[in-house]
Amino acid sequence: MLSHRVAPRLSRKNISRARKSPLHLASFSTSSSRLSYSDTINNLKIGAHTRVIFQGFTGKQATANAIESIAWGTNIVGGVTPGRDGMHPVLETLPVFPTVKAAMRELKPDATGIYVAAHQAAAAIEEAIEAEIPLIVAVAEHIPVHDMLKIHSMLKSQSKSRLVGANTPGIISALGRCRIGFQPLPCFAPGHVGIVAKSGTLSYEAVASLTRAGLGQSLCIGMGGDVVAGTDFVDALTVFEHDRDTHGILVIGEVGGRAEEEAAAWIADYRRRTANPKPIVALVGGKLAKPGRVMGHAGAWRGLTESSAEAKYQILHAAGAVMVNHPAQFGAVMKVELERGLDALAAKVSEEKFRSEFDNVARATGTQRRGASASQLRAYHTSHRPRPASVPGNHGHRRSLHLPSAPAADLLLKHGFALTRDPPPVQVPHILSVTIDRSTRAPCLLVSDTRGNEDIPQTLSRNDKRIPFDFREGPSETDIAETLAFLRITHPHAAASARRLISALHQLFLTYEGIALDVKIAAPHEPAADADALLAWDPQFTFDDAAYRLCKRHGALHALRDVSPAALHPVELAGEADGIVYVKLGPTDRADPAYASYNIGTLVNGAGLAMNTVDALALPPHAGHAANFLDTGGKATAETVKKSFALLLADERVKVIFVNIFGGLTLGDMIARGILLAFRELGLEDRGIPVVVRIRGTNEAEGQRIVAESGLKVFAFDGFDEAAAKCAELARG
Repeated sequence: MLSHRVAPRLSRKNISRARKSPLHLASFSTSSSRLSYSDTINNLKIGAHTRVIFQGFTGKQATANAIESIAWGTNIVGGVTPGRDGMHPVLETLPVFPTVKAAMRELKPDATGIYVAAHQAAAAIEEAIEAEIPLIVAVAEHIPVHDMLKIHSMLKSQSKSRLVGANTPGIISALGRCRIGFQPLPCFAPGHVGIVAKSGTLSYEAVASLTRAGLGQSLCIGMGGDVVAGTDFVDALTVFEHDRDTHGILVIGEVGGRAEEEAAAWIADYRRRTANPKPIVALVGGKLAKPGRVMGHAGAWRGLTESSAEAKYQILHAAGAVMVNHPAQFGAVMKVELERGLDALAAKVSEEKFRSEFDNVARATGTQRRGASASQLRAYHTSHRPRPASVPGNHGHRRSLHLPSAPAADLLLKHGFALTRDPPPVQVPHILSVTIDRSTRAPCLLVSDTRGNEDIPQTLSRNDKRIPFDFREGPSETDIAETLAFLRITHPHAAASARRLISALHQLFLTYEGIALDVKIAAPHEPAADADALLAWDPQFTFDDAAYRLCKRHGALHALRDVSPAALHPVELAGEADGIVYVKLGPTDRADPAYASYNIGTLVNGAGLAMNTVDALALPPHAGHAANFLDTGGKATAETVKKSFALLLADERVKVIFVNIFGGLTLGDMIARGILLAFRELGLEDRGIPVVVRIRGTNEAEGQRIVAESGLKVFAFDGFDEAAAKCAELARG
């Protein structure tokens, strides 16, 4: 028998007698008043009352996660494994059902965690939606994008189920001891700061910073890093606004999409309509992301008309969010912001009443009043926060399969549309695209003029038009007419040609699971001939690589991928086989004066943390330059770490290696063993390249011990700033 606490023993006879508290009923009502998916937001309010099941329950990962989560306090009541019917072979008190509907009927769960492989995850989510489970948490990475578009089409047609994810660490209530995901539990402490984040590793850093500051967390929601997310920033902010247990809010964004701008609009409106708004502190990763590249997360690329990470930072700041440049700063800054709120309260009430109010709030937040005056706190709040120089935007994002003009033109021709033979001398062409609108979680027609490569919020320039359409139905006649009207195409032959082009692009988008299919177009006011009524040229097509890599769909198309050194750096290609995302940064020309200064090799787990590590190294006082972005992936092994070292050593510029790990699924002790393996097999000591190591999160103590007792010349640090300072010092030395 297990020594830790498990759910109360249930017999199959009385298993349907679900226990529900009044809080449960209030949070998860599914009354007929609900009319849309947006009405499921309250399903995010998990806690001690939440009855949880797992799909893929008897799998190795799900079993290990369930044991850990139950010991922490999560009320896991059973699970689902197709073809199984009985009790869990390890968690002997918990039942296993063959279908989600059977588990829903007998256990009445409030939430399900999807613990199945990515190629099976969409079907598991669909089964949970059909069973009307209130909260569905999908942690899998690399689910094909079109599979998720189908899921979102289903979600929008119902009002029972809410999705968190995919590609998320999950959702966790530190106050209610309810964890649905794989967050590192030792970092969490009950408190009153809510967190919503695209990046798992950045959210772990934020959690640890809050815990060290004595604040703790109320609810932490992983938005996830995919192209389309089941729950976004505005959804989470809406929950936090009305949650009495949440007194402060953290927002953690990154390059890609428009969620941060939508959050900024919500924050500005919230601060206008609220007398005493809760403090909101934010971070945006990816300021130095390489233009045109996917930075680890499937959604971490800057699409057509989207703002850069630096622009998002400025937009959030202008809306009233307090901005930080590294998640380790969250704890100190939020503590100051909460105290400022208490100072504002003091100005409105008598001293005697203030003492009473302060004592109540301080007990709830864990805040200890220091001797700082209000003016001192404001000085801290408004202190200069240096930011790295921004990188110009690039509208041509590159995933693993990007087809340039020639092969893209051949595909279009096969689908009945011939492009203009020679690029015309048009001053201001438009780009017509069939792509994905992340905000509406649906495909869309996008029209944008090609002006605006400058680093400004493109959504404010009013040069673009997005027209979402139903994934199952395709663009309607109204959608197409709206597109033509925006383009001011009135010539009948030009309109007919544009319709054929839209139809061909849509068919390619569906057939080959497209991400963004772009074509430059122009419609002369007085065409010389009917054949010239619509000019179309320079197609650039991007397709989802996960559909091929995981599900082996569209093999012939993916065989067209250009892996030549001109298209993809050989080191970047070498990392793919081991699930390592490597992007070389800095100038490529050795004659460039800045070439050698990009000399800090970075090895990080998690796309968000990897982006932020590159950003934060460049800030004063460090002023260092990362030679690369390297994400080991969420399931790295010691061998993966060794191969990551080999990739870094292949860059002649690297003078110091920075290992920055905050573990969730990635284990600290495994990273440490990988470092030892690299030292032994790659001869790191003989090469004379110093290694700076920072290991936090899951199994951090064991990882730190292994490094400390290794006898190797490794510089080990607990804090990021100290580690970054050492890297910069060694790189200059």
